[in-house]
Amino acid sequence: MGRISHLVPGELSAEQQHLYTQIAGGPRAQGPQHFALTRPDGSLTGPFNVMLHAPGVGEAVQALGAAIRFGSSLSDRVRELAILVVAVHAGCRYEWDAHAAIGRAIGLTEHELSALAAGTVPRGLAADEREAVEFARAAARGDAAPSASHLDARTQVELCTLVGYYALLAQYLRVFDADEAAVIPAGRGTPVP
Repeated sequence: MGRISHLVPGELSAEQQHLYTQIAGGPRAQGPQHFALTRPDGSLTGPFNVMLHAPGVGEAVQALGAAIRFGSSLSDRVRELAILVVAVHAGCRYEWDAHAAIGRAIGLTEHELSALAAGTVPRGLAADEREAVEFARAAARGDAAPSASHLDARTQVELCTLVGYYALLAQYLRVFDADEAAVIPAGRGTPVP
């Protein structure tokens, strides 16, 4: 595995700068920040830096991520539960740290986070949340979707897409040795098992 260089704003081509602006100035950068998108030198963190190295593909990938995070019908809790399932399945520290912080901000409890980190379905979830976790676990393994009476077809397609997107990000981080811990407040990160 080869570490990929961190691209700083002053070194970017026009195509890379356009993608950088979409990531660092788009919906991910709006509202409360639960993890850092940039390092002190201005380079992007985690999978976002990887995307800059192939900006044509990176633009499509970041647009899919923005659609999943900010334009899907998934509730905040369902979305973050499913992302955390992928983070655990992939052993992805960056995804876990970033999305555990977001999960806490939208109301996931330490009990729920601990259960997810252990690879189990947290007790006490609403029926749709439990089915979403089970669906995401099956999708992450590449298995057929389990029966889900509380998830309509749209939700299932969006969950499957979410799992694929976050699995791709985890692959970027693994292949390019970029699975750094997200920069979040001290003491808030939970190691991925």
